[in-house]
Amino acid sequence: MSSSVRNATHRRTHKERGQLTGRERLGLLEKKKDYLLRARDYHSKQKRLKALKEKALARNPDEFYFKMIKSKTKGGVHIQQRNEALPPEMIQLMKSQDKNYIKLQRDISKKKMEKLRDSQHFLDEQLIDDEDMLNVYDGEDDDDDEEDSMPKKNNHIVFVDSKEQAKSFDPVKHLDTLPELVNRKFNRPSISTLKKSEIIAPENAASLKALRKEREANYKEFISRAQREADLKRVERELEIQRALQGKGDKKKVGTDKHGLAIYKWKSRRSK
Repeated sequence: MSSSVRNATHRRTHKERGQLTGRERLGLLEKKKDYLLRARDYHSKQKRLKALKEKALARNPDEFYFKMIKSKTKGGVHIQQRNEALPPEMIQLMKSQDKNYIKLQRDISKKKMEKLRDSQHFLDEQLIDDEDMLNVYDGEDDDDDEEDSMPKKNNHIVFVDSKEQAKSFDPVKHLDTLPELVNRKFNRPSISTLKKSEIIAPENAASLKALRKEREANYKEFISRAQREADLKRVERELEIQRALQGKGDKKKVGTDKHGLAIYKWKSRRSK
């Protein structure tokens, strides 16, 4: 019979035998290829256990090497110390570089904050006009640096000679502006300016909304940068403390500052 005829005739499909109905609880019926994998895995484990037992029997009880005391386990997992401990001089150098990098970032952030503050000089503590003013951050100033970075409340104080003048004081006449603009703290032109020059105002509600949205975005950026400035200052202070602690001399913790950082006091030593 030729091969073409043999391939054309129908041949029986041989199927693998499945698990018996009474043994279905044991899972699929194991085939020879499955048995070979299981047997090889079992024998490899037995060989490794046998080698470890022989190594333990031949071990020298006086054997010692330094890795015995340097290595350790944590939660049953072996941890190996990859790098040796750095000398104190190298650690101080690294911390000084970190401090210089943080100082550089603070300087960059301060310049951007000054630019934003110059463009947002109208910021105040309370909402004066819904169309012209925004709520601003009201925080306590910690020191001179934070006083420079945080927005300040703008007060316009007018001095008069007597109480009668104070009672009859008219801010519209004093500021020479319109009654609708007297409560503004920015963009408050005088009457003479309104007569002489042309005032460019938003053409419609959409342009006014876009202007207010841009103003709010600048304000949010200023607040986030102010918070970042406070965080960077705290980190810089912490690095200064860590570097000082690596120095010589007896020291004692006496408390914590407003940032939550520890305050140390060094014992005075008599100079030779």
